Amino acid sequence: MKSLAELTKLRDESLKRVDLRKERKGTRIVVGMATCGIAAGARPVLAALMDEAQKRGLKDVEITQTGCIGVCRLEPLVEVYKEGEDKVTYVELTEEKARRIIAEHIVNGHIVTELTIGAAK
Repeated sequence: MKSLAELTKLRDESLKRVDLRKERKGTRIVVGMATCGIAAGARPVLAALMDEAQKRGLKDVEITQTGCIGVCRLEPLVEVYKEGEDKVTYVELTEEKARRIIAEHIVNGHIVTELTIGAAK
């Protein structure tokens, strides 16, 4: 950087990218893939989510990975962000539960309450 103008331009471009993430359309599914998640079985959960979304031809669904979500005893954890709705955190998932989340929550719009962090003991 050679000038304040260059720094200002860089800041403005970065803020635009952040704003784009906030305005994201559709659904984003985030799988906790830190060592705690992986040890608890997050890889097969991620694979099941991706497979089920592909089988159903879901175009407005983005499935991504993140590090530790923060509640290691409840891994594997998945967070679902649907446009216009609050975030939903699913816990203690298996491949079968992940497929159920795609079918019931993502496709049909019904949160699988018994699999959420609020139902965990």
